[in-house]
Amino acid sequence: MCRHLLAATIRRRHGAAVGLVRICIVAGVLFTGGCAGIGPHTWMSNGFKVGPNYCRPPAPVAEQWIGAEDPRVVPGPPRDGDWWSVFQDSTLNALIARAYQQNPDLRVVGARVLQARALQAIAAGGIFPQSQQLSGVYPHGEFAGISNHINVTTFNLAWEVDFWGKYRRQIESANAGLDSSVENYDDALVTLFADVAANYVEYRVAQQRIKIAQANLQTQQRLVTLAEQQQRVGTAIELDVHQLRVLMEQTASSIPALEIVRGLANDRLSILLGEPPHELETELGPGPELGALPMPVVPNSVAVGIPADLIRRRPDVRSIERQVAAQSAQIGVAEAELYPSLSVSALLGHADLNLAPLASNGGVSLVVPQFSWKILNFGRLLNNVRLQEARTQELVAAYQSQVLVAAQEAQTSLRAFLRSQEQAEHLGKSAVAAQSATKIGEQLFTEVKADVNRLFTLENSQLQVQDQHAVAQGNIALSLIDLYRSLGGGWEVRLTDNGDGVLGTGDLPRADGLPAAPGVEPIPLPKVQPDQP
Repeated sequence: MCRHLLAATIRRRHGAAVGLVRICIVAGVLFTGGCAGIGPHTWMSNGFKVGPNYCRPPAPVAEQWIGAEDPRVVPGPPRDGDWWSVFQDSTLNALIARAYQQNPDLRVVGARVLQARALQAIAAGGIFPQSQQLSGVYPHGEFAGISNHINVTTFNLAWEVDFWGKYRRQIESANAGLDSSVENYDDALVTLFADVAANYVEYRVAQQRIKIAQANLQTQQRLVTLAEQQQRVGTAIELDVHQLRVLMEQTASSIPALEIVRGLANDRLSILLGEPPHELETELGPGPELGALPMPVVPNSVAVGIPADLIRRRPDVRSIERQVAAQSAQIGVAEAELYPSLSVSALLGHADLNLAPLASNGGVSLVVPQFSWKILNFGRLLNNVRLQEARTQELVAAYQSQVLVAAQEAQTSLRAFLRSQEQAEHLGKSAVAAQSATKIGEQLFTEVKADVNRLFTLENSQLQVQDQHAVAQGNIALSLIDLYRSLGGGWEVRLTDNGDGVLGTGDLPRADGLPAAPGVEPIPLPKVQPDQP
């Protein structure tokens, strides 16, 4: 008997010890950090959520731009919104407006914003009862000659309490995903406006180069005719005629090549406008006169702010930063799976049962508190946390890399803008000198006081330097466009509307509180006509 009492006592003490150990393990996991590394203080300071609270990762930025001391680099923030208006070209303004209205790529990214908005709403719904179902069962029949029926109508409700913040972290992730999609839309605006402006400048430069070639061709045709006349009277030889004809035909052959360049810019502009390729010269006009600038006005100075401004100005940088925030919240979602989930299920309804000899009729109600814990999936769940952390680290590195790329693009464009002005200035002086020398050479050749070799060299040099000068003038405008592109300018137009048909009021939805303007469904494109609803 004593042995039985001793064995019972040992069993009771062993069971109590095992229970105590289990309680300590659970308490250790839940409140001392466990494998997820979160204690009660951190859990409460995070707003009763596991996982890290997001903060923007650091990124390397320079204190100032290379060449910031140049007087053409104006202190102050860059121009926002319609930066293309600095060229004072009404035709370019009209093209920007048409592209804003019609470009199909803009509608693609606009549709993605709607998708992100729907995903955000789905995530927000997870904070409420996750299962809500009205159901009914109404079987009727006979058994052993006796009529039987079951009529049951119930409303089922199941709600997992967001004790560890899983659903709130999912909402955070969806909010950041929506922000990222809006930033992608803004980046598409920046790219679209810059592409339209750049192709327009290339179109104008090609027109200018064609005019230069045609003007030189007319002069060279006149010289060939003059050489033929001198050959007939014996003051020139056949070699002189052929040498000048070589130059004339070379110049003539350059015109079709330049027409190809103009045609490429024409076709790209058509596509950017959301239209099939068609001839735009009837709409755009013949371009500036020979000797004029490709654009009516090209500023020789620009405000670029400081490199750190790129982090908040460039939509592509902001988009990746929002992706980091979205992925960071997924760490908390994964960590929440390591802990037990608490839920409550409820059933309300009415039942009419007639199963002879049993019969019942009345209301049905049931409340079922419950918990579940995936303790046997610990390794898989822990590795999922590590997976989400690694993905976050990847996006942090991508964000930092994008900041560096943005700084490089802006610095390269700024340097090109400044150096292109100097190049165009020297080429302009060279073009003036070449034109003066060529006039003298033509006069001496007409008076039979100069040989054809010098005239050939002068005519060829004049054509080349005039063509290079036109390209250099266009490069100033192209570099300025690239600079505004790399500074992230242009997307602000969707936030304002001055009734000119270019700026819109289509404020896209933002999870951080940016309002959604009416009248942008089903595609969230900015309104561009003042009389639209």
